[in-house]
Amino acid sequence: MIKKILIVLIVLLNVINASYAEELVKQQSKYPDYSYIYLGADKYEKMNRKVFNFNLGLNKYAIRPVHILWCSIMPEYGIERIHTAYKNIEYPKRLISSLIQKDFKSSGTETVRFLTNTTIGIGGMFDPAKRFFKIDPVNEDMEQALTKCKCNSGSYIVLPVMNGTTARGVAGKILDTSLNPTTYVGTPILAMVKAGLTVNRTSYMQPFIKMIESTYADPYEIAKKMYGIDNYIKCNNLDRKETLEKGFKAAEEEPDNELVENTLDMRGKHEDENQSDEKLTVAEIIKGGTNIDNIILKSYNLENSKLMADMLLYGYNPQNPVVDSMRTALFDMPEVDASVWNELSIWNRSFSKRIKTSAVNITPEKENYKFKYIMQKDKNSPVAIIYPSIGEGITSRHSVILAKIFYDEGYSVIIQGSHFQWEFVKSMPDSYKPGIPSQDAEYLKTVTTKIVESLENKYNCKFSGKTVIGTSFGALTTLFLADKEYKNNTLNITKYISICPPIELVYAMQQVDKNSEEWDKNPDDLKNRAAVTAAKVIQLSDMKDADKDIKISVLPFTEEEGKLITGFIMHQKLSDLIFTLEKTPKNKKTDIYNTINNMNYRDYTEKYLLGDKYKSLEDLGNEASLLSLADFLENSTNYKIYHTLDDYLVNQKQLKQLKIYTGKKTVLLSNGAHLGFLYKPEFLEDLKKEISLKTKTASAKN
Repeated sequence: MIKKILIVLIVLLNVINASYAEELVKQQSKYPDYSYIYLGADKYEKMNRKVFNFNLGLNKYAIRPVHILWCSIMPEYGIERIHTAYKNIEYPKRLISSLIQKDFKSSGTETVRFLTNTTIGIGGMFDPAKRFFKIDPVNEDMEQALTKCKCNSGSYIVLPVMNGTTARGVAGKILDTSLNPTTYVGTPILAMVKAGLTVNRTSYMQPFIKMIESTYADPYEIAKKMYGIDNYIKCNNLDRKETLEKGFKAAEEEPDNELVENTLDMRGKHEDENQSDEKLTVAEIIKGGTNIDNIILKSYNLENSKLMADMLLYGYNPQNPVVDSMRTALFDMPEVDASVWNELSIWNRSFSKRIKTSAVNITPEKENYKFKYIMQKDKNSPVAIIYPSIGEGITSRHSVILAKIFYDEGYSVIIQGSHFQWEFVKSMPDSYKPGIPSQDAEYLKTVTTKIVESLENKYNCKFSGKTVIGTSFGALTTLFLADKEYKNNTLNITKYISICPPIELVYAMQQVDKNSEEWDKNPDDLKNRAAVTAAKVIQLSDMKDADKDIKISVLPFTEEEGKLITGFIMHQKLSDLIFTLEKTPKNKKTDIYNTINNMNYRDYTEKYLLGDKYKSLEDLGNEASLLSLADFLENSTNYKIYHTLDDYLVNQKQLKQLKIYTGKKTVLLSNGAHLGFLYKPEFLEDLKKEISLKTKTASAKN
């Protein structure tokens, strides 16, 4: 029977796809159109968008409440056991799929796992096959079998409740259902059990749905991209553990020798106290930020001197600046949140769930601006205000972790989104276009003032101190805000912490564009290269979720793969912003992506920022430079900057000039590139010392 169904579906799919060609043309745009690469033309976009928005509404008002109720009734342990048992029940589809693909190794592995988990694992509620015998599961289904049988996928289509799929995907689901033993349940009691299993299984999709809704300006487009690449990974067996293992092996065997030598060189110079070379003396002056007059310091030949690290990160094992920057993903805390249950249960009291959401109005007749916050029991405690990296919203993972660090030190915390982000723009006047730091700082100042006032009024309190901390683009604006407050103090901020601010914004923008567009050097195999890279990202994330205490010394990516990932992320942030600035409707077919895929950050600047005031990039660059704040940087004492010697968004000349202006107020780290050191204990210890209220109290008493 199964064989007959399979034959009919194969014939049907090939008829549907008779006029559909999946061959790719070379991209003519500056950025690859991943939706087209993996799914072809979106023939039914108009209908798809309407159904997609219907599904989001259905999920919000009907499905998600059921999942919240389920996760509030069931303990986390029970949810995990049911999920494991359901995966075990699905053994037949994995077996048949493997056999059709003639993958006898996988079919044997799944059989051994099924027998082991059904017996020793008490009906599949536990996974001793993996835990004790190290037999990893193989995620196979019938769509993969259809792919092996040369069935074309068909056009992308969004179905009610089911969300995005293709004709081949629908056929695969039909076959999967026919091979699922729970399909043939007949009694009412067993039907209720099946309903519980379905609710439990589908609840695992809620974090993903919430993520695309809250993070992206156009959830439909990003969901389509993610489906396309995930489906390609699955149907080409790139989700096997061998993909990640090969990446780790290559990374461990081929470290960046130049970076390693530089690290050893810096360490040796720190350990050798007998150095007397004049160039080293200049470097030590730059490093130490002594009280030598700036005029004297500027008279040295900085081009011939070498910057040295103020902080060494031992055991960092540098790879290359782009991949090292990706280590920012290792900045995590297990206690922040850990599971689907943490996401949905009303009883969950993890830190992330205790953070509240509120809003203030900035512009009449515009959407209120949302922010997150968490208050100490003593409402008059000092408050930390977080400005995240470019394009990050209030749900930024890094912001939540920084909030936890500050909260543990006794601060209340306010989390704002990046000003270079679509939600921020939707709350601002129509004339606002982000990207000019002095202007951005003025708007951030207005928003922060209103948020602080709203919280102080709500809790009838007065914050005893205010600290602003920013990362990357948010770090640059933090210092521009500090300069404004230095000239006209209205917010009474006591401390500014800036982590990896671009020193010359235009230069940083050019570096981002350069790295993001290098995919075009080898476009012919882009589909597979991007999929392999994405598969590694997914598996690495799953590995970290499964073992919160795992120690990772290198990332399993080549420099080319690192540029693919960061290029996608950075352009997606720009895409969301342009989508919003152009007031693109979400429920209608749009050709905006033809424009977006041909725009880089330079194009954005020229289109939206240049005009009467700034006639050229050079004009804008002068005002957007951190070094334009020379008076503040030299004379103020209420700030601290963390930077690295190998941040690819700055150069050595810029760092030297910054060190001249700031002295000891800038701490240079030996490694980490752009934010790739946030997880290192040396940095975290220094940051905690910097914000420690106990230290401040002791200093005040003295």
